[in-house]
Amino acid sequence: MSSTENKIKVDSLEWFYREAAPIGRTDLLPVLFLHGIVSQSYSWRHILPALANQGTRAIAPDWIGYGFSATPEKRYFAYTPEAFITALAAFVKTLELERFSLVVQGFLGSVGLQYALRHPEQIANLAILNTPISTAAKLPWKIKQMGLPLAGEMMTQDPLLVDRTLEGGSRYRIADKDLDVYRKPFLKSSAPGRALLATIRNLQLEPAMTEITSGFKEWQQPILIQWGMIDPWLSVDTAQEFANSVPNAELIKLNNVGHYPQEHYHETILEDLLPFVRRAESS
Repeated sequence: MSSTENKIKVDSLEWFYREAAPIGRTDLLPVLFLHGIVSQSYSWRHILPALANQGTRAIAPDWIGYGFSATPEKRYFAYTPEAFITALAAFVKTLELERFSLVVQGFLGSVGLQYALRHPEQIANLAILNTPISTAAKLPWKIKQMGLPLAGEMMTQDPLLVDRTLEGGSRYRIADKDLDVYRKPFLKSSAPGRALLATIRNLQLEPAMTEITSGFKEWQQPILIQWGMIDPWLSVDTAQEFANSVPNAELIKLNNVGHYPQEHYHETILEDLLPFVRRAESS
């Protein structure tokens, strides 16, 4: 089966999300997937149905400002980690997700990790794919330049920046039919470009990394780290360091895989992710 496309109004913001309903058993905890910068929930298109096939409900929203979710002006939504965390909490509450597995990826995945630290009672276990998780992590120049004065305003209005970033990060070509989906919001309106610009300027990576590296030292739930080894922006050394510093974490290194592992290597990811999230409601 494939996933369904849904929209839901939460407070004043409309969220777009993809969902794959479980086939068969329904006592497994749901899984929430969060995408990274310039990406959208479409990046999980091969992962969601595989979870549904094992009886797991799988949900992947487009962050506010991304994909097909609302793209409010920054005077209405600040595009800071705090704004994203607050919006995500409201989304989770509206969908009545009380306890779930969380999967994060990329330079918005760090916001998902901050969310987990603030709502540990909701998180059954956590999977991290190529996400900044170290105080050594820096915004790569390819993304940082999109936030520069004047140049950033122009760059973020160019739909081809989506192609260049996704292919540059993953190190592989992406099929035109898939790039069409990623590009579509940028072709329809200038608002996604402004949202991207605001996100990059307000990511506050340094304090976020401090919160993540210190907070997870006390974390008790299982953590699966799946890391693309040829990520041009985030070194596997940071993943190893993180895995060594937190209890109950396993690092799996993915050879020949870049920054967006789910884009080309979903089958490899699923080998470990499927059993990892197979947690019953009662456990």
